[in-house]
Amino acid sequence: MQQILNSLTNRVRHCMVECGECLGTDERNGVHHYLLPVVLMTLALWVRLTIAPVQAGLQYLTFFPAVALSCILGGYRAGLVAVIIGATCATYIFTPPYYSFSIESFQASLWSNTVFFMDGLIVSFAVEAMHRYRQKYASELKTAEESAAWLRIASVAFESQEGIMITDSKGRILRVNKAFTESTGYSVDEIIGQTPRLLKSNRHDSAFYAAMWESITRSGSWQGEVWDRRKNGEIYPKWLSITAIKDADGNVTNYVGTHTDISERKTAEEEIRNLAFYDPLTQLPNRRLLQDRLQHAMSSTERNRKGGALLFLDLDNFKSINDTLGHTAGDNLLQQVAQRLTSCVREDDTVSRIGGDEFVVMLEYLSNEVLEAAAQAETIGEKIIAELNQPYYLGGQELYNTPSIGITLFDDNRNGYEDLFKQADIAMYQAKKSGRNTLRFFDPKMQGSINTRVALERELRKALDSQQFRLHYQIQVDSSGLPFGVEALIRWLHPERGLVPPFEFISLAEETGLICPIGEWVLETACKQLKLWERHELTQDLIMSVNVSAKQFYQSDFVVKVLEAIHRHDVNPSLLKLELTESMLLDKIEDTISTMNALKAVGVRFSLDDFGTGYSSLQYLKRLPLNQLKIDRSFVRDIAVDSSDEAIVSTIIAMAHSLNLDVIAEGVETDEQKQILLNKGCIHYQGYLFGKPVPIEQLEVMLKQDCLC
Repeated sequence: MQQILNSLTNRVRHCMVECGECLGTDERNGVHHYLLPVVLMTLALWVRLTIAPVQAGLQYLTFFPAVALSCILGGYRAGLVAVIIGATCATYIFTPPYYSFSIESFQASLWSNTVFFMDGLIVSFAVEAMHRYRQKYASELKTAEESAAWLRIASVAFESQEGIMITDSKGRILRVNKAFTESTGYSVDEIIGQTPRLLKSNRHDSAFYAAMWESITRSGSWQGEVWDRRKNGEIYPKWLSITAIKDADGNVTNYVGTHTDISERKTAEEEIRNLAFYDPLTQLPNRRLLQDRLQHAMSSTERNRKGGALLFLDLDNFKSINDTLGHTAGDNLLQQVAQRLTSCVREDDTVSRIGGDEFVVMLEYLSNEVLEAAAQAETIGEKIIAELNQPYYLGGQELYNTPSIGITLFDDNRNGYEDLFKQADIAMYQAKKSGRNTLRFFDPKMQGSINTRVALERELRKALDSQQFRLHYQIQVDSSGLPFGVEALIRWLHPERGLVPPFEFISLAEETGLICPIGEWVLETACKQLKLWERHELTQDLIMSVNVSAKQFYQSDFVVKVLEAIHRHDVNPSLLKLELTESMLLDKIEDTISTMNALKAVGVRFSLDDFGTGYSSLQYLKRLPLNQLKIDRSFVRDIAVDSSDEAIVSTIIAMAHSLNLDVIAEGVETDEQKQILLNKGCIHYQGYLFGKPVPIEQLEVMLKQDCLC
């Protein structure tokens, strides 16, 4: 009912406005604006004056309509003018002849006209009141019509192609449009009352959302790319705009979010990017992308102090495959080569096809030592050769193809990428000249060094089986010069090279993983010797120190292997001391502590070797179940002449005592060094002053001599 009444009211108002617009307003212009009302009023008054004496009531049928019509035609101002002028003209110009002029008649006429002037004034103001009423409701009706029009426009705009979501100030969803439900997969009933968190894909961290809301709070809006989740779980990209709606007091009442699904645009961008930076046949990076990555790698190698290598690869006799089997078979071969190359490298490396049958592999994060980096590059090169030597199956046929590889190293950006390409290309042609199916380095001298290193690795692998390793022992003494222990040190007795010092093969053993079986051999040999020493009173209390590498220590079965060696040889665990380097404490500290505690529980001792040269934390140091700290020889060597070394040694000794740890100094070569150490509280020593590392036979002779002394 209320809607019907409102509709009727609006229709009445509309008709009034239309009538008013047809009759005229104060703003009308033209001759009739004043002339026509005056003529009408004059005629009306003349009729009144002429017939009034006979029919006075007839005046109301002429005068009032004339006044009303005059006001309507010209407005209330023109109506008043018409009353004044018309009354004057009718009275004094158009007075009928049967009226004689006299003072009485003039007074009567004046009084009569005054009365009717007042009547005209009342009528004029009545018309003006109606006019203002019409204007007021015409304005209201216009506003209502405009509001209705805007509502119709807003309704159409709300159902646009963009998804729209309206929330309250707390983020609860109040309304969404059809595009929103189609895009997200949620129905209106499912989404109303929820918060936008329902759409989160978890691809953005808290910092992303913090920056978003900071922008909304500061400027009232935000827009950007967001990854959201549809109802079916699909994650998709969209361009989102959020605007805060505020009331007159500046308080946020609502948030309006509009979004556009940009999945297709992203796909198109990705296709364009692939065409620009990737080889369409193999989907590998092309020359352009490789150059970009190479320049970035060359810049970062100097900053990260890491090396890199470029491997230029060309397939041997590829043209004959195209000529005999056709280009389709050749393309198939290139695709298989691309897959195999990718499987041979790490995730950080880049495999690219730069054209034809030429591929380039860029290796990053290699060692900053030239020889080690070259060895790493060669290892991957040999792996590639082995992989590409496997048979290919093309069109039901089995065939073989081999590569020739040229390698060049880079460790900074002093050489441009073009120079590196040339160097790798030259090395590749050297590989082809050498018979194909091989690799060559750009620097011939480096190639010779690599060959030597490869030969050394090959011989190192044979050393264990051939029993070429030996243990030498260096005595450890107390302040009285009496031996209390020895350190077992590995030596390699090569059948051709003679005695190879540890610094020439230990790093290679670490790199190749051979350090683990070598370390196991050292542990077994040391335990075996401890068992032999139990039979003699002179050696039965000696403590055997054995060095353990990080790779060996972090093996999952390290504790088991140590315990097995102890039980197998039935030795006293307290006579076995494992020496760990300080650098081992930098990583996996919790695992380190757990492993040490497991062995400490059965009595195995631990010494922290080379203390002072690493970066161990004192917080972790006090948690380690250590028995001893070993002062590095670099501090002992100049202790008599360098006050800094002397201060460092004093600090280490004081710290060891405060932690209830034994302390031993290595590299002691003079009586002066020993005396300084003794004065500072160090009572255990190891060094050439007391004996060099020697075979077991010489050690036992030394022990007998010390005993006799």
